[in-house]
Amino acid sequence: MGNIRPTFIKRTAIELLKMYPDQFSDDFEHNKEALNRLAEFSTVPLRNRVAGYVTRYRMVLANKV
Repeated sequence: MGNIRPTFIKRTAIELLKMYPDQFSDDFEHNKEALNRLAEFSTVPLRNRVAGYVTRYRMVLANKV
């Protein structure tokens, strides 16, 4: 079974990926640092969840292409 993430995490991650496609990679740690530079999150766990979804989304896209 996979993780079910709230819609706001998915929406935020996809919007940031569309605005800054060259700033993110398949590396979670790199994406956390990129999110620190590009967006402001109220809590660290929220930032980490968005970074995790960005990482997973990029990996899925890379496998489909």
